[in-house]
Amino acid sequence: MSGTNFKPKYILSGHSKSISSLKFSPDGSLLASSGADKLVKLWDAHTGEILRTLEGHTEGISDVAWSSDGEFLASASDDKTIKIWSMELGTEAKTLLGHTNFVFCLNYNPHSNILVSGGFDETVRVWDVARGKSLKVLPAHSDPVTSVGFSHDGTLIVSCAMDGLIRIWDADSGQCLKTLVDDDNPICSHVKFSPNSRFVLVSTQDSTIRLWNYHTSRCVKTYTGHTNRTYCIPACFSGTKHKYIVSGSEDNKIYIWDLQTRKIIQVLEGHRDVILALATHPSEDIIASASMEKDLNIRIWYNESGET
Repeated sequence: MSGTNFKPKYILSGHSKSISSLKFSPDGSLLASSGADKLVKLWDAHTGEILRTLEGHTEGISDVAWSSDGEFLASASDDKTIKIWSMELGTEAKTLLGHTNFVFCLNYNPHSNILVSGGFDETVRVWDVARGKSLKVLPAHSDPVTSVGFSHDGTLIVSCAMDGLIRIWDADSGQCLKTLVDDDNPICSHVKFSPNSRFVLVSTQDSTIRLWNYHTSRCVKTYTGHTNRTYCIPACFSGTKHKYIVSGSEDNKIYIWDLQTRKIIQVLEGHRDVILALATHPSEDIIASASMEKDLNIRIWYNESGET
């Protein structure tokens, strides 16, 4: 891959406080955003038009996640609840109660019958979505849980926390199968399985992103050049055959690395504050990004490199 040529295409405004999370719908037609203003907003991913605002949380929202069929969106809030919203009706379908502190992160399994969440109560919770009930509470970490997710077949859960540990769990039994830890034990901000689920991509607050082979407990690649020492900043894999890694940064820029060579291939400038939210489109070379208070706009970037 010789490089990318992402250019800003749309600037979306609507949130009145810091934007915490951005997620493209599974079919790539919609973009969901959430923020400290207690709102979830839905945008047309290809025109930038605002379609809907979802109100109901009583405190700020830290994360949103789509069900795999795009029918539902889940949101995690400082009001200690998770809300599940029906996209068809545009209304709240369920509220999941159980976390005893801020809910910080969540994700559906591939069948979307199970939801995993993590929070400041230091637990990872596994939920039966249909019944709206907690199935398991994993005493996962000794600090707030910053990121949770499922493997592509739903058999494994990965979590990470401010304690610097990355844990892999058996989704059925709730047993911890593996703990990954770096020598220096930096705070872990974000973790996600690679598309084939053979690796996990981990962002840590030592300004480093690491790709771990969790079977061998070895870090196989590191990506550096960005700044991340204070905030939980996510990293994403590209959704296309162009293999790259994207991350926000505390220098208000977005960094793009070639997955294999680990070289920075593009740096995107335009935001005026720390990039806290980032998403890559599931099938096209499109990136959505958002930053903190000083800049309440969502930016949508299209790759115009001419390579297909």
